[in-house]
Amino acid sequence: MAADAVPAAAATSGEGSPIPSSPAASSTHHPEKTAQEQHPSQVDDRDEPKPHLHAKTFLAVFAVCSIYFVQIYNVVGAGAQTNTIALTLGNGSTADSVWLASSIAIGTAVLSPIFSQGADYFGRRWFLIIATLIGAVGSIVIARATSMGMAIAGFTITSISYGAQPLLHAVSSEVLPRRYRSWGQAADLTANAFGGITALLVAGAFTRTSNVPSEGFRNFWYVGTGLFFLASVLCALLYHPLPTERETSFTVGEKLAKLDWVGYALLTFGIVLFCVGLSWSDNPFPWSDPHTSATFAVGMLMIVLLAVYETFFKKDGMFHHGLFKNRNFAITLVCLFCEGVAFFGANNYFAFQVGVLYETDALIVSVRYSITMFVSIFSCLGAGLYCAATKKIRWISVASFLFFVIFFACMAQSTPEQSTAVWGFPVFLGMALGLSLVALITAAQLSTPPDLIAITSGLVIGIRSLGGSVGLAIYNALFNKAMGHLGDNIAAAAMPLGLPPSSLGPLIGALTSHDEAALFQIPGVTPQIVGAGVDALKNTFMSAFKNVWIAASAFVAAAAILAVFLQDHQEEFNMHIDNPVEKDEELYSLHD
Repeated sequence: MAADAVPAAAATSGEGSPIPSSPAASSTHHPEKTAQEQHPSQVDDRDEPKPHLHAKTFLAVFAVCSIYFVQIYNVVGAGAQTNTIALTLGNGSTADSVWLASSIAIGTAVLSPIFSQGADYFGRRWFLIIATLIGAVGSIVIARATSMGMAIAGFTITSISYGAQPLLHAVSSEVLPRRYRSWGQAADLTANAFGGITALLVAGAFTRTSNVPSEGFRNFWYVGTGLFFLASVLCALLYHPLPTERETSFTVGEKLAKLDWVGYALLTFGIVLFCVGLSWSDNPFPWSDPHTSATFAVGMLMIVLLAVYETFFKKDGMFHHGLFKNRNFAITLVCLFCEGVAFFGANNYFAFQVGVLYETDALIVSVRYSITMFVSIFSCLGAGLYCAATKKIRWISVASFLFFVIFFACMAQSTPEQSTAVWGFPVFLGMALGLSLVALITAAQLSTPPDLIAITSGLVIGIRSLGGSVGLAIYNALFNKAMGHLGDNIAAAAMPLGLPPSSLGPLIGALTSHDEAALFQIPGVTPQIVGAGVDALKNTFMSAFKNVWIAASAFVAAAAILAVFLQDHQEEFNMHIDNPVEKDEELYSLHD
C-alpha cells in the first residue's frame, strides 16, 4: 500500500481514537498547520509554513548524539578488546568471549521495543537519562572485573542502556522537519563514528604493548564510566520535550495496562534462549546435547508464540499492525537484520584478524579499524544530503549492501601475507555502514504513522541487534569449528620436523596463549619448529576467519536484492515536524 494511503489522522493508538501527530496539537496550535497535521504526507512542502528552528531543537539533537557516542564507544570497545579481555580474565581461554558483545546485542534486541512503547506513554526523557546512567554502572563493573563472568555481567548491565537506542533515532528525527529527517540520522551516525574512532584509539593506547594479557582495558572502561555519566547529564540539561497526548491523557495505571506485558515476556525468553542455544553450538556442546538443542528449540517456540500472539491477539502492541501497511517497513526490517549480522561480524572479527595475523601493536590494530569510522562519517553525511535533496532511498540502500558484499568478499580472499591490502578493505565497510543506516532508518520512519515513530525505531534497532546476536552465534559456531582443527594442524606441521610427542601439548598451549618466553623452554623445540607452528596457527585462524566472512556475505547479498524492492515515496519528505521540542509560536513566529 502506498505511504500516502496512511495519513497521520488515520493512525490510532489501538483504542480507536486518532492520536495527534504533534505534541503541540492540544495546546498552542498554529491555525495554518491544521491540514498537514492531519495529512502530513499529502501536503507539498512548498505549501507548508516553514518552521524556524532554534537552539533548543539543535541542542536536543546534540544531547541524543552524545548518548550515541558513548554507546558506540562501549560496543566497539567490546569488539576490539574481546581477545585482550578473554586472555586477561579467562586464563587463556576464549570460549566465553562471544558473550561480551553478544550480551549487548541481546539486551538491545530485547529492550528496544519495550523501552520504545513505554516511552510513548511515559515520555522519552527519563528513559534516556536513567538508562544512560545504568551504562555508567556497568562500565564500572567491567573496569573492576576479576573474572570473565564478572566482565560479562558488566556488559549485561551496560546493555540496559541500549534499550534507549531507538529513542535516539526517534528524537533526532521527530524534532526536525520530515524533509530533513535523513540529516537527523546522519547526525546520529556521525556521533556513532566519532564514538567508534575514540573507542579504537583509546583502546589501542591503553593496551598498546601487545595482544597478550593486559590490564589496560580497565582504564578504557573507567573512561567509559565518565562518558556515560556526562551523556546522561547533557540529556537532562538539554532535552526537554513537550508532553504528548498519550503522556497526559491516561493515569499511571492505565498506561501500565496498555503495555504489551505478554509480548515482553515471550520476546525476552525467546531471544535469550534462542541466542544461548545457538551460541552453545560446538562451544562447548554439540547439537545432539540437550544444552544446545533443547535451549534452542524452546527459544524458537517462544518466538513462534510471540508471532502468533502479536498477529492474532495484540494488534496494538510492540508489533502494532499500523506499522505494516507500507511494504517499505517490512523490507527495511529484514535489511536491517542483515545489516546487524554484518556490523557485529565486522566489529568483532576484523580487529581480531588483524591482531592475530598482521600486527602486534594494539594501537595500529585500532587505527586499521578506525578507517571504517572515518569513512562512515563522510558516507553518512553524503547519504543525508542525497536523501534530503532527491527524496529517494532505494538505490542508495542497494549500493550500501553492495559495499558490504565487496568488503566481505575481500576479507574472505585475504591471506596471512596480504597485510598491506587489508589496510584498504575498511573503506568499503565504512561506505556501507554510513549509507545503509541513514537510508534504511529514514525509510522505515517515513513509511509508518508519525505517532508510532518510537515503536518504529524500537523494532528497527531491536531487529538490527537481533541480527547481530544471531550473527555472532553463527560466527562463533563456524569459527570454533575451524579452530577445532588447530591441534591437528600444528601437529602435522611440527611433528615431521622432530618435535617429541610429549612436547606437542605445551607447544600448542604456548602458541595459542602468545607466550613467547615459554616456547623455547619446551624440550625439542627449535626455531624451525616454532616457525612451522606459527604458520599452522595463522593458517588455521585464516580458515576460521574465512568462514565468518563468507557467512556474512551471504546475508548482505540477500539484503542487496531485497532492497531493490523498496519504494521512493517523495511526498513523505515534507516540512512537517511530528514531535517538536519548541512551541508553535516559537517555530512559526513571523518575527524570526
